[in-house]
Amino acid sequence: MTNLQQTAKDIRKTIYKIAHYAGGGHMGASFSMADIISVLYFDNVLRYDASNPEWADRDKFILSKGHACYALYAVLAKAGYFPEEELWHVGKPGSKFGGHPKLHEIPGVEASTGALGHGLSFAIGIAYANKADCKNSHVYVVLGDGECQEGSIWEGALSAPTLELDNLTVIVDHNKLQAMDDLENIVHMKPFADKWKAFGWNVVEIDGHSHAEIKDALLTRQAQKPTLIVANTIKGKGVSFMENVPIWHYRMPNEEELPVLFEDLGFTEEEQKELLNKD
Repeated sequence: MTNLQQTAKDIRKTIYKIAHYAGGGHMGASFSMADIISVLYFDNVLRYDASNPEWADRDKFILSKGHACYALYAVLAKAGYFPEEELWHVGKPGSKFGGHPKLHEIPGVEASTGALGHGLSFAIGIAYANKADCKNSHVYVVLGDGECQEGSIWEGALSAPTLELDNLTVIVDHNKLQAMDDLENIVHMKPFADKWKAFGWNVVEIDGHSHAEIKDALLTRQAQKPTLIVANTIKGKGVSFMENVPIWHYRMPNEEELPVLFEDLGFTEEEQKELLNKD
């Protein structure tokens, strides 16, 4: 296992720990994007300074699918924006961490998201401002594939190529599940990549769990065109009984399932005891 693979596994462990102490959370959606966000932050892609979160020339990452914030929280803690121990109080009175990320309250969070469909437009505004200011900063945004049913997403999809925002990269976490059903059973989205191509995007389709493919795609640029990465992922990735099962949009493991999760994510006996003794 490479260092980056271990990092992604550790991120998934932290996601579960957050959910454990919070009493719930969108683990499936967080697990599916764990590899993407690990490469972004820990494989020399995103330019940031955790000791100076407001660094003017930083790149920016916006999590439009805000319900998957446990993945973002886990990565920001690992990157050094705040102590990991703060995450064991998510959703508790007095904690700045809730079920969706908050701008100006959590270091490293670049947008308050949760109401789906807004992150892309927010990212377009930042990218356009960077262009106007001649700043060499890139903007990355992760969308959910179900989120792409929002009309505001398609307004943004039209606007970004018109504005020639080659400093914008959008990653769609294409796990093909939406809430409690298959994506295509709710609203037909196929042909998905072709829609974005027709709107004028530079489109790349990848395995969203292959770190090499993720990095290559994140570093892809085409002059005067924004880039759209269709990252084919598995909802619940990393935990065998969660993978591609719609009920894990929001659910906690029971007593029979928990040992399997511990084994799949590589929890040591000491880590398991610590978790269970703090209930």
